[in-house]
Amino acid sequence: MSHSDRLLLFGATGDLARRMLLPSLCALHADELLDPALEIVGTARSDLDDAGFRNMAREALEQYLPADRRGSMATFLNRLSYQTLDASTPEGFGDLARKVGTPQHGLAIFLSTAPSLFEPTIRGLAASGLAGEEVRIGLEKPLGTDLESSRVINDAVAEAFPEDRIFRIDHYLGKETVQNLLALRFANLLFEPLWNANHIDHVQITVAETVGLESRVGYYDDSGALRDMVQNHMLQLLALVAMEPPVSYDATAVRDEKVKVLRSLRPVASGETVTGQYRAGAIGGQAVPGYDEELGKDSATETFVAIKAHIDNWRWQGVPFYLRTGKRLPERTTEIIVHFRSVPHSIFAGKGAKTQPNKLVIGIQPRENITLSLMAKVPGLDRGGIRLRPVPLDIAMDDAFAGPQKRIAYERLLLDLIEGDQTLFVRRDEVEAQWQWIDAIRAGWEEQDLEPKTYTAGSWGPSAAIALAERDGVTWHE
Repeated sequence: MSHSDRLLLFGATGDLARRMLLPSLCALHADELLDPALEIVGTARSDLDDAGFRNMAREALEQYLPADRRGSMATFLNRLSYQTLDASTPEGFGDLARKVGTPQHGLAIFLSTAPSLFEPTIRGLAASGLAGEEVRIGLEKPLGTDLESSRVINDAVAEAFPEDRIFRIDHYLGKETVQNLLALRFANLLFEPLWNANHIDHVQITVAETVGLESRVGYYDDSGALRDMVQNHMLQLLALVAMEPPVSYDATAVRDEKVKVLRSLRPVASGETVTGQYRAGAIGGQAVPGYDEELGKDSATETFVAIKAHIDNWRWQGVPFYLRTGKRLPERTTEIIVHFRSVPHSIFAGKGAKTQPNKLVIGIQPRENITLSLMAKVPGLDRGGIRLRPVPLDIAMDDAFAGPQKRIAYERLLLDLIEGDQTLFVRRDEVEAQWQWIDAIRAGWEEQDLEPKTYTAGSWGPSAAIALAERDGVTWHE
């Protein structure tokens, strides 16, 4: 398929469009990465005309896009038009099709709507001729709440679009450091020979948020941390860390290897998960309410989860993967920590020196960096014995690549959708493998009648999460 010359944005007046999609598109326009012929049609329930939508977009760009990235904003706004639509009813899709017109090189659709609107939207697109052979569709999460509901949504989409024209979005895959993880592993001879159970002791993946519910009250209480973060973002990071080398960097090869990892995940045993829910505390010196206070009622929804995961294959047998995510934690961070094994024999022990295992820290947000800790000798004449100390080799992406602009993850994903490159999008068999593992965890919680343990906002979660790692002699990286 060729590059699309129409982009149709569902949910075009929503929070995601204002904060991410429109700023990303404007930044791509300013860098002349969008085809001059590309037209962008927004649609939502809001009753706006073209001018009203452009005014809303201008306000969003002024609020969320840095001033130095707003080049050619006026000409970008000229690309925009708008059609009001209630996607729950079929009547308006004909008007939407007329607004979109007849693209010369294909249509790309970005669907960011409530899950309940997926099926009627797909039916409306198909009935109005907006699901033809030159149309591809991007789907924003949530794609269901379990395997069964996910299959219902995927089946509905598959009635109008084949798999090679479906782009399931996980915005973490658009982050530069996540893609650099593949470069680190597969473009450097240094790491890949060591990337296995013989040399790696364990892996930690942490996704920590300082925020609470914000504007996601209804969605989050029905979802919880396991569905909201682990099912998609964290399992995708785990798959990229653990996958075998693909034969090439293309959509089929990369996703084939990811799904092998996801299918190799061992069912989580009793005692290998910890759930929590935050109570009132302080973040950055500011008092914040507890989850129950924000929600306005008692709830059994988890805002924190820690998991000890295992991958049953030759490369990773016996290597635990510790996953941890939560809201109202002390700092906002997403990072992957690879802990290598200790040296089998220290020649310095007789001189009083202690060695520590090497550690690779891959920071994804808010700061994109890669740090490798190596043991080095502390300078001195060593009359009291040799002293060794970990020394970090720090590669900050902002410093290493000072020229390029730091991009919003959605810039790459939107551009790949427009150009038809599926490499950084999630295939259906990946989604189903993820849900199968997650559903088994939730079933175990229900069987054990597991209630979330409380933790104070501003802490690193329940003490049981610390114990989950420490009983294996592991300390969480903080």
